Amino acid sequence: MIKKVMCFCGSGLGTSFVMEMNAKKALKKLGRDDIEVVHSTIDDVMEGAADLYICSQDLVKNAEKAGGKVIGLLNMVNMKEMTEKLEKVLAEE
Repeated sequence: MIKKVMCFCGSGLGTSFVMEMNAKKALKKLGRDDIEVVHSTIDDVMEGAADLYICSQDLVKNAEKAGGKVIGLLNMVNMKEMTEKLEKVLAEE
């Protein structure tokens, strides 16, 4: 079960923060206010840090090493893509 989502990018500043905000909006739209969402740097991606990692498509391999589920985004600011991919992962729970 997904209880914590970590959105990350290389530096843990702008892009990961935008992904965090979009993930929170998408989860709210999907009726899931029970999931914690944080943003961070690639250096914080490790086993047990989250149940689901969200990042750009080029960083997916880094997240896969940490275990858990991974969403790789082609467009990190696209709400439609974020919502659709989150909905798919949550349906698999």
